[in-house]
Amino acid sequence: MPKLLSHSVKKAISVLYADLSTPVSLKALKHLESDEWDQLALMEVDPNDYTDSESYWRDATAVSLLRKCEDLPTSFDRKAVAVENFHKGERSCLRSNRRLQEYLPPAMGEVTHVHDFLSRAREHCRRILGPCPDTDKVRGRFGPGATYGDRGRFTTIPDKMSSKPTFTREASYHIIPWSATLWASACASSRKDPTRVEGNRFTTVPKDCRKNRGIAVEPSINLFYQLAYGRVIRSRLKERARIHLAKGQDIHRALAREASIKGHLCTLDLSNASDTICSNLVKLLLPNDWFDVLNQLRSPKTRVNGKWHLLEKFSSMGNGFTFELETLIFLCLILATDVSGQKLVAGENVFVYGDDIICPTESSKDVIAALSFSGFDLNVDKSFTSGPFRESCGGDYFMGVDVRPYFMKEFPCEPQQLISLANGLHRYRDHPGRGYFTYRSWRRVLDCIPRPIRECRGPEILGDLVIHDSEDRWSTRQRRSIRYLRVYRPARFRIRPWEDFRPAVVLASACYGVGGGGSLSKTGVVPQDLYGVTPRDAVTGFKVGWVPYS
Repeated sequence: MPKLLSHSVKKAISVLYADLSTPVSLKALKHLESDEWDQLALMEVDPNDYTDSESYWRDATAVSLLRKCEDLPTSFDRKAVAVENFHKGERSCLRSNRRLQEYLPPAMGEVTHVHDFLSRAREHCRRILGPCPDTDKVRGRFGPGATYGDRGRFTTIPDKMSSKPTFTREASYHIIPWSATLWASACASSRKDPTRVEGNRFTTVPKDCRKNRGIAVEPSINLFYQLAYGRVIRSRLKERARIHLAKGQDIHRALAREASIKGHLCTLDLSNASDTICSNLVKLLLPNDWFDVLNQLRSPKTRVNGKWHLLEKFSSMGNGFTFELETLIFLCLILATDVSGQKLVAGENVFVYGDDIICPTESSKDVIAALSFSGFDLNVDKSFTSGPFRESCGGDYFMGVDVRPYFMKEFPCEPQQLISLANGLHRYRDHPGRGYFTYRSWRRVLDCIPRPIRECRGPEILGDLVIHDSEDRWSTRQRRSIRYLRVYRPARFRIRPWEDFRPAVVLASACYGVGGGGSLSKTGVVPQDLYGVTPRDAVTGFKVGWVPYS
């Protein structure tokens, strides 16, 4: 049953729109009061239309607050949009595969500037990747989500080791090294032989209030080694190209801020990037040993609405190496536009994080042309080559000023969700001028929170365990020279006891590293101990408590 927007929260949003007091925010207020959800979802602003950061921030806040809210009752068929984008990506990859076919050996034809460009890109790729390690030399990994045969809450590592493993025909070569793992031993003890499947299955996850994002759920053995090779590519990018993906978001945000002031760098974003990496492009750029291994591990088909589709793309989101592979490919294509090899340097003036690209402004035309030839579409709404605005990896900057709006992801109906909304509005309280526009709506949200929970005030470092406020409003107590803060924290968790699993699975899980210590979630610490394993979204209840702070 869909959530409903409570009257009190709707009133708080109305107050925010009214206090922002721009033609755009007042238009949003009218749509909200009339329950015109589609019109509200379709509202957009362009930073190129503004001359100062604060005017843009006010309008961006108005149009963005509910844009990514998956509970917004719009009339759009979000899943249908995701399916159509899948087919659109396949059509694009088909055109790209045909265009690039003539550049594949042995039928390379007459040597042209395009051949030179592709040769430079391939050389960059060879230099960064180096030799491809054999499967028995890499360490397979489990991802946190579903696989072809593991769904819902049954996606913990012990669950995956208890179910029937799945693999594609092309990945049969990797069954031999897999058979030496404790996971394989656990499957053998219960006589669960690996099952061959045609490919991955298509599903969708929420993206915003107008559309879902399509992803592919991979066979378990394929994914196990996809993640392993993705980690190898990640380490090679760091060692040989100074592209630190672990710190990529922070690096990109800092560069975007600097570029919005100096204008020396541009920020580019691609539409459906992973779904438009065609197979021939990967074959052209990757060394043969790398292409052979990744091609064996990718899924050649996707099951969409009960039908199998032979893929024109190389890999999609959900594949364990797609993020690292697209980072590598975009980086090499960009570097290849520099004929002299002196102007563009990875980690110095060229940075790539997935499909978020930063490069010198003076090279933007060549880079965009190279990406377009390779089959990629520039997202013109999120790419900036001139003007005072830059955006990358969740950082929006207008002449160096942070103008990132707050996005409400769901209708808040429980205290912890209201705390999250209050903190999202509180981000602007200490900013000169912005606190005036958000204060009344912030107070309205606080009024929705029960009084005992409303007293849980604290610093931003504690996340949404507390309501962010000035230190004089914190609820504290002292014990043995340690100051404790009053918080609203997770209190009950869903746990899969080890007794649910066979001894061979418990042993394999323990050797893999499951069950030791604790792991952090968005809402607090989720305990994992000797009694069992916690699945995703394990929190089932909250309570007021105390945590040590200083």
